[in-house]
Amino acid sequence: MKKIAFLCVLVLAVLRAAAASASVSSIMIDAENGDVMYEMNADERRYPASLTKLMTLYITFNALENNHIKLTDKLKVSRTAAGRSPSKLGVRAGETITVKDAIMAVIVKSANDCATVLAEHFAPTEADFAVLMTNTAHKLGMSHTTFKNASGLPNTQQKTTARDMAVLAMAVYHHFPQYYKWFSAKSFQYKGRTIGGHNYILKTFAGADGMKTGYTAASGYNIITSAKRSGKRVIAVTMGHNSVGERDKKVSRMMDKGLTHMQKGEINVAMLTNEINGKASAAPKATRLASAQKKTPAKTQTVRLAKAQSKPAAKATKIASASSNGRYAVQVGSFSDYQRARNYALTVKNKLAKKYAVHDIKVEKVQAESKTVYRSKVIGLAKNDANTICRNMKRSNQACLVTADSGALKMAQR
Repeated sequence: MKKIAFLCVLVLAVLRAAAASASVSSIMIDAENGDVMYEMNADERRYPASLTKLMTLYITFNALENNHIKLTDKLKVSRTAAGRSPSKLGVRAGETITVKDAIMAVIVKSANDCATVLAEHFAPTEADFAVLMTNTAHKLGMSHTTFKNASGLPNTQQKTTARDMAVLAMAVYHHFPQYYKWFSAKSFQYKGRTIGGHNYILKTFAGADGMKTGYTAASGYNIITSAKRSGKRVIAVTMGHNSVGERDKKVSRMMDKGLTHMQKGEINVAMLTNEINGKASAAPKATRLASAQKKTPAKTQTVRLAKAQSKPAAKATKIASASSNGRYAVQVGSFSDYQRARNYALTVKNKLAKKYAVHDIKVEKVQAESKTVYRSKVIGLAKNDANTICRNMKRSNQACLVTADSGALKMAQR
């Protein structure tokens, strides 16, 4: 009887472990090109919890970049915002909070009240803002995501997938390098107080520099994390864990194994999957990263950077004047890395050259928030062509700005 009882306990333990594994969704991608390095149940729809706030921040960053708001602007706190349940900063109805403080509270403290403050600034109600969030998500390629509030507080209709969250994380990283650095903050100062966070991966995993954690009873413990080692960067998402420890252990293992493979210059998805899942590897010899980027293994996909790079356009853009045709440019993106900016400009130029007379590309180096940003431009366009290109790109929800190309700007140096 003792043996039978022992076997029953053993079987139940195995079944529980299998059920726990099945309930978790995970994905890890190469942050530079979107190649999927590892995935498990990545397309299962789940509750995002506070991972939702990453979209609230994305929209806020977009408004900052397009000069619709400033970091020093003071936002009024409504009764609705002040009444949000924890986690919260504790702002009171009728008070004001700066955009910068609200952003840091959302990033570090995961403050639900401040997420609502931001939402109510951009839309009449938080529900209206959630519609904007969902529309933005779909334009980024997050086709399985629906948002219902700005914070991730429980709502049965608010769903996403690990893959969609990876798309969002990559969009934040590539579109707003000047703001991405804030995700590495472990604390911030507010009214003389030090407000701490609870993203322990920032303290325990070498190279981790963001992004967001989340939890509700229905969602379990979720996290989006990015880490960089030796010039290689991954974005990892894992959702639905039973504890912080379980979640952090899983995402740390994912990133450690992934970065180790990348540093060796080789990626074999089957081998990497076995290592992360703790299985004996019988995979074939690993292929070099260069060739792996050209051909994705049959059972993997790529989180398409083309989708994530399509930034929602500004509400209105003034058209610069120039004296003659061929003296206009279109600015199509901004990046933290010269080579990424150049490659993207070349990609856009090659597409446009099939229909328009284009001259060349230009990468403009600028300083933003004491950080270097490289702007991708296609130059030498006729005025009408430049306006048509931007109009068409904006219809596809791609960032585009028409500027004069007088030749005064110098090519940015690496």
